[in-house]
Amino acid sequence: MRQRLLREGAKELSYEIRGIVKKAEQLEKLGKRIYWENIGDPIQKHNSMPAWMKEIIADLLNDNNTFGYCHSKGVPETRDFLASLNNQLGGVQITREDITFFNGLGDAISKLYEYIEPTSRIIGPSPAYSTHSSAEAAHANTHPITYKLDPENNWYPDLDDLYLKIKYNENIVGILVINPDNPTGMVYPLEILQQIVEIAREFDLFLAFDEIYMNITYNGAKAYPLATLVGDLPGISLKGISKEFPWPGARCGWLEYYNRNKDPEFDKLCSTLDNAKMIEVCSTKLPQLSIPKIMSDPRFPIYRKALNEIIGRRSKLIAEILGAVPELTFNETYGAFYNTIIFKKGVLQPHQKLSTDNPEIQALLDSWLADENMALDKRFVYSLLATEGVCVVPVSSFCSDLQGFRVTILEEEEDLLIETFTKIRDAVVEFIRS
Repeated sequence: MRQRLLREGAKELSYEIRGIVKKAEQLEKLGKRIYWENIGDPIQKHNSMPAWMKEIIADLLNDNNTFGYCHSKGVPETRDFLASLNNQLGGVQITREDITFFNGLGDAISKLYEYIEPTSRIIGPSPAYSTHSSAEAAHANTHPITYKLDPENNWYPDLDDLYLKIKYNENIVGILVINPDNPTGMVYPLEILQQIVEIAREFDLFLAFDEIYMNITYNGAKAYPLATLVGDLPGISLKGISKEFPWPGARCGWLEYYNRNKDPEFDKLCSTLDNAKMIEVCSTKLPQLSIPKIMSDPRFPIYRKALNEIIGRRSKLIAEILGAVPELTFNETYGAFYNTIIFKKGVLQPHQKLSTDNPEIQALLDSWLADENMALDKRFVYSLLATEGVCVVPVSSFCSDLQGFRVTILEEEEDLLIETFTKIRDAVVEFIRS
């Protein structure tokens, strides 16, 4: 080409969560059974939307209006409903004009970073959710800026690390919090959130809270929403229905803007995000129409409470299986449906390996591990996949210097859950001792 086509930030767009699927598919062609623990899709893990929800959605399909465009910012009645839910919390008050729908939260995340000045940065947690860290890095044409979550302290953020990075980098304009957290399953305590808000206040930053898992907590945990914490600071809450209904294929997420009119630069950002959606006409309409009908149904909170209790039980089962391995740093989860397990320092070594009796699979594994510079946790993850068929994600792929792997807590069939995590435990022990 007469000109270079891609800018520097393009190389930051990586997504190992789905990238490892290509390797798993190679194994499937060789007859290997795969245990999918790489992605948070409840439907893939034998969950099913309740029949009463499906009936509501089916009824909407009988209305011809369902098939047309909706307002560019989203269905007005749905935005009224969501604004009312927010306002009942007693924090910052919003109207329908403070809510904009996108084609899934990934679409919203992409646009959030896309229109900020390339020199302006949003600092986010590490281990990082790849959709955020990749989009932030791509917009800035460099690596993402992160603050540390500490596996030795329940995965709580290192607030000194956060404070100092903001203090000495004037390009940072916002703080990202994922609560409950993906990939760790940690739920932020109130006092830590309050301190993060005060840091934002001191340095005149806006807050972005990814709250897609806000209503998925268990084992006594409670997640505190941004709306009740933000006060008069500018903030954006990122929400959706993909995990909560669950309906990931709906591609239905939205942004809620808090205090947009109290800062002209923040208001411009919100207006730009709205304009970006208007260029596309509108987001998916059917799931938007379903939200008030499903969320206002008296069966919904009962359903959500029961499912959260089931996820909490799975969390305990996984803790029983993996929590006693001395070479691992293991934290129980209290929100979302992931767990990130860390190998203790010095445990992983370049010579460690797992082997299989299948020569074709062994040859494939050897080819994957040929890169001498490969992260050690990735070597374990590829070995686990080839020998046991369990597909997890290396922690080094979550913009982290830590070594470990992320799993999901989604498997509905308890016997299969126990089988899968017993395979992981046994493989960890064998790999370490090899």
